[in-house]
Order: sequence, then C-alpha cells, then structure tokens
Amino acid sequence: MGSLLKDRRAVALLLAATLTVMSNAIISPGLPGIAAYFAATPNAELLTRLLITAPSLTVAVIAPFAGLLVDRVGRKAMLIAGAALFGLAGSAGLWAPTLPVLLATRLILGVSVAMLMTAMTALVAQYFHGPERGRFMGLQMSFINFGGLIFIATAGQLANHSSFYPFALYLTGLIYLPILYLCLDEPKSHSHEDGSHPTAQGQDGWQTVLALALALLALTFATFYILPTQIAFYLRELGHTDPSTAAMMMVCVTFAAGAVAMVYPRLRAVLGRGGVLGAGFFMLAAGFLMISYVQLVPMIAAASLLVGMGPGLIVPTLLNSTLDAVPMRHHGMASGALTFSLFIGQFISPILTQPLIAAGGFHLAFLVFAAAALLGAVLAVAIFRERNGGFARA
Repeated sequence: MGSLLKDRRAVALLLAATLTVMSNAIISPGLPGIAAYFAATPNAELLTRLLITAPSLTVAVIAPFAGLLVDRVGRKAMLIAGAALFGLAGSAGLWAPTLPVLLATRLILGVSVAMLMTAMTALVAQYFHGPERGRFMGLQMSFINFGGLIFIATAGQLANHSSFYPFALYLTGLIYLPILYLCLDEPKSHSHEDGSHPTAQGQDGWQTVLALALALLALTFATFYILPTQIAFYLRELGHTDPSTAAMMMVCVTFAAGAVAMVYPRLRAVLGRGGVLGAGFFMLAAGFLMISYVQLVPMIAAASLLVGMGPGLIVPTLLNSTLDAVPMRHHGMASGALTFSLFIGQFISPILTQPLIAAGGFHLAFLVFAAAALLGAVLAVAIFRERNGGFARA
C-alpha cells in the first residue's frame, strides 16, 4: 500500500473519499438538539432523522444519470464540481432558518455526493487494475473511516457548543479543490477497453453479478445506517444525553471499519470473496444483536465496533468484484448503479426503522435488522464464493 501513497492521483482520490463519510453521519451527534430547536415543526422527529439520510435520496435519484454522464463530461471535472457543491450545500446548515429549508439543502448536498462517488469510482476503475485496485479500495476504506473518525469526533465536540456547528466541517470540500485540480488527470483514452486487458470484456453473467451486488449493498446500508440515525436517540432513552457520547459510538464505528480495511487484502486472500462478505454481514448481525440487549456505554461501544467492521469488509469486496465482472465500457453505468444502491439503502433505513421502533421499541428494530444481516451473510456466501475462478451460481 505504501507505493499507492506515492501516487499523487491515489492521494487525491483518498482525500476526496473522506468527504463521503461526512455526507450523512457527521451531524448525528447534534440531531437531538436540532429536533428540539425545530420542535414546533410538524413531524419534526422524523424530519430530523431524515436530515441524515436526505442526501442519500438525491444520490439514489441522480447517481444512475451521473454514471451515464461521467464519461461525457469528464471524470476529473465532475469530481471537482462535486467537491465545490459539497462545501457550499453542506455548510448551508449554518444559516438555514427552518427545518424544511435545512432538509432542502441536504437534498442538494446529495447531488454533490452523487457526482463525487460516481467520478471517484470511475477514476479508480481507470487508474488501477487487478490486485492494485483491490489494495487501493482497502486503503480507500481506511481513509474514509479514519477520516470519519476525526471529523465525527470533532463534530461531537462542536455539537456540545451548538447542534449546528458540525455543518461547518463541510467546508473541507472547498479546501480540497486545489489538491484535486493539481493532482488528478483526466484519462485521455480508454486503452484497456480494446480487449487487451483481462477484464476489458467482463465476465459471463455480469448483469446477474451486478444485480446481486446492488441488492446486497442496499441491505448493508439499510442495516448499518440504523446506528447514525438512531444511536443518539437510543442513548438519550437510556439516560446518556451528552452529544459526545453519541459521537463516541460513531468514532467506534469508523475506527473499526478503518482498522479492518487495513487488513482487508490479507483477509480477502485467506477467506476468499464469499468468506469475507459472509464475515462482514455476520459482524453487522452480531453488533446489532448485542446492542439490543446491553445498556452500558462501554458495551454499546463494543457492539458499535462490530457494526463498523461489517461495511469495512463488505463494501470493497462488492465494489471490486463487480468492477472485475462488468466490462470496462460499462464501468460508468456500473459506478452509478452501485452508488444508487448504497445510498438508497441509507435513505430507507429510518423509514423502515421508525415503524419498528413505534411498534416494539429499539429492541425490536435492532433484532429485525440483525436477522436481515444474517440472511445477507447466507446469500453472500452462496452467491459470491469462488468456484474455478468465477462466481458461484445460485
């Protein structure tokens, strides 16, 4: 991985990747305070939770079109434009006068995230190939999560002063602009698309592989995003009202995901594709099962570590396996589809969770999604295990 850090393009993409973790979870510690501030607004409880996942809705709508557009307007141009819009729309939470206006700025933020995610995935597919791409994706997950650790910990401290101060951290998108402009270059040709590269033509049945990967990504993030959308409220119900406590849980999540991503290449080699995916879903299930029964902060923190490890294994495996399977001429489309799936899972998480909480409390919601993650583990092992170098047939 050290050689990747000497590549200015890799460094620029790794920094850009740290923005994506801020799109949602960074305001999580301040949610109860925001809900209290806008308490007079109808449906304030649900709308406040949707502030976390509203960008995901826009990403889900925009990403497929961004995936088709990125090859035409240029990957670098789209990435830079996305970073600029990210800084402007994200920081708008500092001045938004009403909850509906604040929600609207979060939807605009989602446009920027769709641009960032799609352009980054397409650039990674163009710059790196084979095992090098796998190493980069593991390193990317580490940067995303360790960057998130810093940003979310900072957000927790800022939320102690004002629930709205964490929105200032989105200005990082503007700070990154000169780095992205100077370090990235637009691929001038699709030299690997002429069939000379082993994966240029893709694999037989790649459409099925893509569809299954999309379903598993959506399941992963519908489950995972219970934590950033609900943990502050769950802790408050248990009597832990300090915003920094909720921030600490998100720090545990991002630390765990970053740490497991650092050893991802070794785990991938030992466990195989299906084994890594199964382990990731099993950790998600174990984490939420544990959270549903414990009330002490250290035990909830331990469960959060398990939850964080799940996506740290699942995301790079699904992305890399899908890009390997899909022909290079369709990488833009696949990038948009994967981005859509990831963020639609985030968006529907509170919509699915709130009725469960209303019916049986947090305990029921955590148990239901733990069971869903176990189902994901079974499907992942059955579908993605290697067999003669290819995909298993369900």
